[in-house]
Amino acid sequence: MAKAGSHAPSSWGMGDGQAIPWEYAPAPESRDIVRLDEQYGLFIDGRFRDAADGGTFASIDPSTELPLARVAKATPADIDRAVAAAVRAGKRSWTDMPGKERAKYLYRIARILQERAREFAVLESMDSGKPIKESRDVDVPLAAAHFWYYAGWADKLEYAFPGRVARPLGVAAQIIPWNFPLLMLAWKIAPALAAGNTVVLKPASTTPLSALLFAEVCQQADLPPGVVNIVTGPGDMGMHLVTHRDVAKVAFTGSTEIGKRIQRAVAGTDKALTLELGGKAANIVFEDAALDQAVEGIVNGIYFNQGEVCCAGSRLLVQESVADELITRLKDRLSTLRVGDPLDKNTDVGAINSRSQLEKITELVAAGEAEGAELYQPACDLPERGYFFRPTLFTNVAQSHRIAKEEIFGPVLSVLTFRTPDEAVEKANNTAYGLSAGIWTEKASKVLAMVQAMKAGVVWANTFNRFDPTSPFGGYKESGFGREGGMHGLHAYVRLEDR
Repeated sequence: MAKAGSHAPSSWGMGDGQAIPWEYAPAPESRDIVRLDEQYGLFIDGRFRDAADGGTFASIDPSTELPLARVAKATPADIDRAVAAAVRAGKRSWTDMPGKERAKYLYRIARILQERAREFAVLESMDSGKPIKESRDVDVPLAAAHFWYYAGWADKLEYAFPGRVARPLGVAAQIIPWNFPLLMLAWKIAPALAAGNTVVLKPASTTPLSALLFAEVCQQADLPPGVVNIVTGPGDMGMHLVTHRDVAKVAFTGSTEIGKRIQRAVAGTDKALTLELGGKAANIVFEDAALDQAVEGIVNGIYFNQGEVCCAGSRLLVQESVADELITRLKDRLSTLRVGDPLDKNTDVGAINSRSQLEKITELVAAGEAEGAELYQPACDLPERGYFFRPTLFTNVAQSHRIAKEEIFGPVLSVLTFRTPDEAVEKANNTAYGLSAGIWTEKASKVLAMVQAMKAGVVWANTFNRFDPTSPFGGYKESGFGREGGMHGLHAYVRLEDR
C-alpha cells in the first residue's frame, strides 16, 4: 500500500482516504460461440476436401499451447486443382458477369460477416492470440467494411479509370500473414472479386481457421464454385502457388525476406505483383505536442496486437526538451496495461502468435540489453501457459542498435531523441523500410512539412494505426510496392486498355 502523500500510478484509485489498486474482475468472452470441427479440409471449387495425400497439421491456440483443430496440408497437386478451379470459374461465369451482379455477392458476404461478427472475433482471438476487444472492434468490422466498399466499385469500373477500359487480370494468388488473418483476407479478396478476378488464397499456417470459416461464408452467400479457393499448408506451397503458370496476379503480405523470394520467383514473367512487407516506423513527438494524447498514440502504435503489426510505431523519436516528461508518463501508462487471456475483454496485450515468434522477440530484447540500451518492463504476472511477453520500453537507444534497425514484430519500443525537425527527419528515414510514420505536433504547418520529408507510404498526424477501406496503404523501399485499399487497391487487380 502506498504511503500517504506518495505518488501512485494512474491505475490506482482512491478509497477511504488512501490509495488502493483497482481490481478488474475477469470478463471472459465465451468460446462456445465458435463450433470447431476436429478437422478442416481445403476449400476448392466450392467445397471442402482432403489434401491429395491426406496430410494434416495442427492449428495451435497461442494462449494455451493446445491444439484447436487439424487442418489439411496442401500438396502441389492440390494447388494445381485450386488454380484450375479458379480458371474454370472465371471462364464459366465470374469474369463476364455484369458488375452489378458481382456486387450483390460482395454485399451478401459483407452482411454475413456482420451477422457472424462475434463468431469471427472469438475465433480470430483463439487462433492468433490477439485481444478479443481488438478482434471485435477493429478486425471484423474493418473486414466487412472492405467488402461493402468494393461492392460499391464493382459496377463502376468503366468510370473509375477515365478514358480506359478495366479488364480483370485472371487468377489472383494471394498469400496473407498471421497477424491480421481475416482483415488481410478482406483487403485482398474484396478488390479482386469486384474487378472480376478469381482467387486462390493461402493463409498463414499458424492462423488458418478464420479463412476456413470465411469459406463457409462463401458457401452461405452462394458464391459460384471456384471463385474463391482457400488452400492451407506450409510456405513452400505458397511458392508453388505464386509460380503457377495460370496465375496472373500475385499479392503477398509478410516478411521482407519472403517478399524478395517471391519477386525473384516471378521475375521475367508477365505476372502482376504487389508486396506489402516489413516496417520499422518512426513515431515522432515534438515539444509542442499534446503529451497525454501522444502517449495514447504511442501505446496504440506499438502495443496494439502485441506489436505484431507491419506498420507498428516501434521507434519513438521524441524532442529532447520533453523527453524525460514523456518517458515518465509513458512508463506510468505501461503500468496500467493488462497482459493475459486474449478472450478476456479487459486484456490489452494478448499472446504472441507462436513459440518461434516469441523466441525471436526474446532474442532481440536480449541483444538490446547487451548493446547497452536501458530496459523497462512494467511489473505484471504472465499466465503460466501460453506465449506471452511483457510490454517493453528501451531508452538510451543508439541508431546502430539492432532493436533500432531490425523489425522485432513484438511489444517492444525503442526511444531515441532529437533536437531539430531536420534531425528527426534524418533519423526517421535512416532505415531500410518505408511503410509508415507518425507525427505529433500542434502546428499544422509542421505536419505538412514533415509529411513531405518522410519516406513512408502512410504518415499519420496526431494519431496512429488508423485504417479505412477508402484510403490506400502500402510502402516504399524494403516495405514493398503497390497499394491496398481505396481505388488504388482496385487498380492492382485490373489491366487497363485504351477505349
